[in-house]
Amino acid sequence: MNFESWAHDALAFVETHAHLAPYIVFALAFGESLAVISLLVPATFILIGIGALIEAGGIALLPVWAAAAAGAALGDAVSYWVGFHLKEHTRRLWPFTRHPQMLERGERFFHRYGSWSVFIGRFFGPIRAVIPLVAGMFAMPQLIFQMANIASAMLWAFVLLAPGAAVMKFWSGG
Repeated sequence: MNFESWAHDALAFVETHAHLAPYIVFALAFGESLAVISLLVPATFILIGIGALIEAGGIALLPVWAAAAAGAALGDAVSYWVGFHLKEHTRRLWPFTRHPQMLERGERFFHRYGSWSVFIGRFFGPIRAVIPLVAGMFAMPQLIFQMANIASAMLWAFVLLAPGAAVMKFWSGG
């Protein structure tokens, strides 16, 4: 099954089962934000599509937005925890054994932007998958990490969901 058909099926499922939208969005955002797993869960396009369903299908924005933000924040928090506890052993995990440059890019980004890297990194595809892990590896203070994590998750969720809803509202003349 190719990505396009998987995304289409996922959106059709959400449209049919609108009452499950917050739970589905939570799971997608969690997977999209969890280190390493995010490489296997291409949820961004589905979340944008769900934004369009919000306006078109009568799905409430607030619970879906909150679920996306919570899933994203939890995914990053788990990634931070893994990095914090595994430290240098993280380098021996797949995919970093085969693609060490992923972790190296994340480290350079983290050293360049410091605590802001957690906030900024959420909006940059492949880096998003490793910044929380690197923040944990370098023992970034938990409070600062969580403030950047939660604030960026809230903005990220809005940025993904709102445009689809706005476009549908524009096209429907409302």
